[in-house]
Amino acid sequence: MKERKFTDYVWITLKGMAMGAADVVPGVSGGTIAFISGIYEELITSINNINLSLFKVLRKDGLKAFWTKVNGNFLLALFSGIFISVLSLAKFLSWLLENEPILLWSFFFGLVLASVFFVGKEIKKWSLAAIIVFILGGFLAYFITELPPNENIDSLPYLFLSGALAVCAMILPGISGAFILVLLGSYKTILDAVHEKDIKIVLTVALGAVFGLLSFARLLKWMFTHYKNITLALLTGFILGSLNKIWPWKKVLETKTFGDKTIVVDDVNVWPSAFEGENQLILALILAIIGFSLIFILERTASRK
Repeated sequence: MKERKFTDYVWITLKGMAMGAADVVPGVSGGTIAFISGIYEELITSINNINLSLFKVLRKDGLKAFWTKVNGNFLLALFSGIFISVLSLAKFLSWLLENEPILLWSFFFGLVLASVFFVGKEIKKWSLAAIIVFILGGFLAYFITELPPNENIDSLPYLFLSGALAVCAMILPGISGAFILVLLGSYKTILDAVHEKDIKIVLTVALGAVFGLLSFARLLKWMFTHYKNITLALLTGFILGSLNKIWPWKKVLETKTFGDKTIVVDDVNVWPSAFEGENQLILALILAIIGFSLIFILERTASRK
């Protein structure tokens, strides 16, 4: 793996914090942030290196060889950033979602829209297969964003499966892990379990997440190795299709209340002019432009490094 200085790991931790912030919002994928910050393939490769053979390396060659094989410094810096972000920014982002949803979604809309161009230009050759996969990816992501959420479900096998599926979505650009939990009806159960320190539920979801992460990373690594252009086309389609979910102006058709928390279960996108209430159009456009520009600023910064 690459030789890095301490400042490089600080930078990776900051990228992890950006991923964590995105993953907290139901509709934005941390995988998108990983891709635009230039660490996606290294993340998939590093996760893919975690297998039973690592224990042989540990036993024969010692802890240092084990840590190098798993790219431990990179993973520690990245997941520390994600953990810090989830702990420190979750409340602030929840407040923004509740009090300034248009402005928050506008920023993320600009960010994700720019990501479509960013990921798309990584495709070296647009073959017919790549175009078909791109269109299918877009339709699939759009279809997922239109699915109605399930009722709140708290059976342990189901929560294990929820953790596995959510973490797959979390590392897949365009599809949000938090949004998958909302669709599966597990979002509030898991949120409550974290707040109430329900170890049984938290551990079940965590084991499901580890299982999903390790198995899905292998599939993604194989796809990148053998069908890189087609894989990138699929991811670009996913990101494009997910824009439907994060359009800032919506008309709420149905909500459900779980205790003191109200979740939107059905809404429809509307033009700013048809929005009921203050559409905050000027400020929303400014934030969307900032989000859009941020991607290309990050790209230039990364290429200079």
